[in-house]
Amino acid sequence: MNWQTGDIKWQFPRPTLVMGIVNVTPDSFSDGGKFIDADAAIAHALQLAADGAELLDIGGESTRPGAPPVDEAEELRRVIPVIEKLTGQTDAIISIDTQKPAVAQSATAAGARVINDIAAHRTDDTMWRVAAKTGAGYIAMHMQGTPQTMQNAPEYDDVVATVEAFFAERLEAMAVAGLPAEQVALDPGIGFGKTAGHNLALLAGLTRFTRFQRPLMVGASRKSFLGGKVTERLGSSIACACRAAAAGAGIVRVHDVRETAQALRTWEAINGA
Repeated sequence: MNWQTGDIKWQFPRPTLVMGIVNVTPDSFSDGGKFIDADAAIAHALQLAADGAELLDIGGESTRPGAPPVDEAEELRRVIPVIEKLTGQTDAIISIDTQKPAVAQSATAAGARVINDIAAHRTDDTMWRVAAKTGAGYIAMHMQGTPQTMQNAPEYDDVVATVEAFFAERLEAMAVAGLPAEQVALDPGIGFGKTAGHNLALLAGLTRFTRFQRPLMVGASRKSFLGGKVTERLGSSIACACRAAAAGAGIVRVHDVRETAQALRTWEAINGA
């Protein structure tokens, strides 16, 4: 199984890819405001790459529960200088975390090779056509509702079956829009329109999604369902990353890159990966 991200082709199975989170925002749930300055964001991204991140996910709009939308011009102002300056400074693949096709287009022109889209339930195909035209990798995430509404008592008869059906339908729709499956990765959307029970059920049922023969990304890092203060969730975040790897996930999206990479490489060595 291959995943095409611009001019880079990843072959799976392989050691789990670690994606480092770079929030260029004032209001992200974990580190909002720490890296709103472009130079601070770049320094953080380079440190994450040095710590073992193969991908760097640059985001200019918080998607925490209840976060207000950010207009296109402001999102571009936050992320494009970071992507432009990072390009050429690191071997890590740059990803743009956005719901907006115009931001994705500008980000790929600036050097991003992956589009990480939490709004893959979209009703138009503009984002998919951007990905197809640019050759960028595209991560399609499941979310119930929007960041503003997603945690308003989310309900499912069977959350794993619902996400599985979503992936099947979205892959078909993306193919119709002209986006090759080889560019697509899938994300079950831990914490996006799910209760703690739903999140745990998805982590337990990750192997159900391997039938699509697409890389699976899991992002559970520091999320509230893990309990306790946000600064006290490292151990449980690493446990989720190891569970994801054990279930066949190809990518984990995390804040604590060094510790997660150490844990994954050790887990892989024990398992003979």
